[in-house]
Order: sequence, then C-alpha cells, then structure tokens
Amino acid sequence: MNPPARCFSKWLIFGLLASVAACVNPFAPGELEGDPVSDLLGDPSTIEGFYTRFQKAYELRDTSLYGPLIHADFTFTYRDHIQNQDISWGRPLEMNSTNNMFMLSYDLNLQWNNIIDQFINEPQTEATVFRSFNLSIREDPSEPPLRSNGIAYFRLTRTDSTQNWKLIFWRDDSDI
Repeated sequence: MNPPARCFSKWLIFGLLASVAACVNPFAPGELEGDPVSDLLGDPSTIEGFYTRFQKAYELRDTSLYGPLIHADFTFTYRDHIQNQDISWGRPLEMNSTNNMFMLSYDLNLQWNNIIDQFINEPQTEATVFRSFNLSIREDPSEPPLRSNGIAYFRLTRTDSTQNWKLIFWRDDSDI
C-alpha cells in the first residue's frame, strides 16, 4: 500500500471512530433494566405493588394513577353511623369524589399498615385483603390535617394472573 492510501485509511478509520464516539452522550444515561415506573410507583400486577400504586396516587393526588386501579364494576361502601345505614356508590361517583378530594387538598398522606387477613384464590384472579391504614388530609397549610384510621376491606380482581389487580369492592371501616 502506498503512503497516500495508508494515510487515507488511517483518516477513514479515525473518522469512523470519531463519529461512533460522537453518538455516545456521557450526560444521557443508558436505558435502565426493568420498569422504572413500577419501581417508583409500584407494580399493580402484585398485591403489594397495587397498594403502593394506590398510595402513590393519593400522595401525588393523581387520578391518572388512581383510575386504572378501579374496576368498571367498582362499589365503595361505608357505614353512616348517624343514619345507621350503609352508603354505597359506583365507579363514576368514586372517580368524581376522589378527584375533588385530590384537587381540594393541599397534602395527602396515606400509610398502609399491616395486612390483617388476606385470601387469594387459585389461579390468583380474586383476592380479598383486610388492611389497616392511616390517612391525613390537609386542605390548607395553615390548618391541622384531618386524620383518619381504620381498616379497608378490598376485593381485588383480574382476568388472569399476568394482569394488573383492580379494585372491584371497597368497604371503608374508618373513624370518619
């Protein structure tokens, strides 16, 4: 190979290496393994991940996280001790009331505590979970928060064991 051709080959190789190196941005991290959303917000295909996502939806006051957790045939029930009767509503009212709570609150803090009892069927498409919780809602930063403690009875469902859990029934036994 003559000297000009050898020089051209060196420049060609140097140019190719420089253009490949230019495609690597040291300030942009590479893709992470796994699902970063599930890592941060919980994976609703697991029961614990469902509760984490539910908690994060409350704390972030985000109905776009909360809505996918609620089944189309959802029912919420609580005991009205003044009227001495159970009060229930479906998904549309649940989404509306939760959205109002999220929008009108300055700060929400939901803490899931121990699971009191849990039943999961085989093939893991239905689950019933009794779990205690603490909830504080602050409507104004200058006011003390409204606090509630209680037990949430959740019935979760999904079409098969690879899908996300959805809340189909919630009975709230709290002190509010």
